[in-house]
Amino acid sequence: MIEQLQQKNPKLKLYDVHNLEFLKFGKIITEYDFQECIKIMNHKDIPTEGNCYVASDPDLMNTSFASVMSSHFYANTNAQVGYCNGNTSKLNALEYHKCSEIDVAITDLVLLLADVRQIKDNQLSTEDVVGFFVPAGCAVELYSTTLHFAPCKVSDKGFKSIIVLTQGTNSPLVSLPTAYTMEDKLIWMQNKWLIAHKESIPASKGAYVGLIGENIQLNYS
Repeated sequence: MIEQLQQKNPKLKLYDVHNLEFLKFGKIITEYDFQECIKIMNHKDIPTEGNCYVASDPDLMNTSFASVMSSHFYANTNAQVGYCNGNTSKLNALEYHKCSEIDVAITDLVLLLADVRQIKDNQLSTEDVVGFFVPAGCAVELYSTTLHFAPCKVSDKGFKSIIVLTQGTNSPLVSLPTAYTMEDKLIWMQNKWLIAHKESIPASKGAYVGLIGENIQLNYS
């Protein structure tokens, strides 16, 4: 799969998630048991268009895995376990949180990533974005310094993924706060800082436009 994706996307730096290039963005997680959550995800549909993001899903939260995320991974800080299923094949935006995120690939997918330290004056070139193929069943931790957004599909069937974060992350804000710093201009939701591409839906809704260059399209066929 990775060889095919690399051939279809010659302008994109694209690696298998097991490549050492991934170590600057996160690490592969093997210590936790995801099987109960994977079974639940088999009953979560992929929308016919666009993406569906559920920050905290009741079925996933009612698992021993969710409890371990709170007690161990976030050291007695409440975790939320949800999912993102969809049909994305474009970059559109990049976000970061001030906590690590766990992504569990239920289907094969690609994550488009960059380093938050590459942001200069609230701008980042899409040429700095790197892609990683994550096979179904693989779980990864994305560090708080890792810019990311929704996964990209690698087939017409779309993608499914479990998303783990601290409780409240990605919840809507009543209003955006007055900006005291440059970074404050990127606040978009609770514990969510976002830089949008001008062609994206978030940009049309008022998100800060700071992604410069081509809005990356992942080709897979």
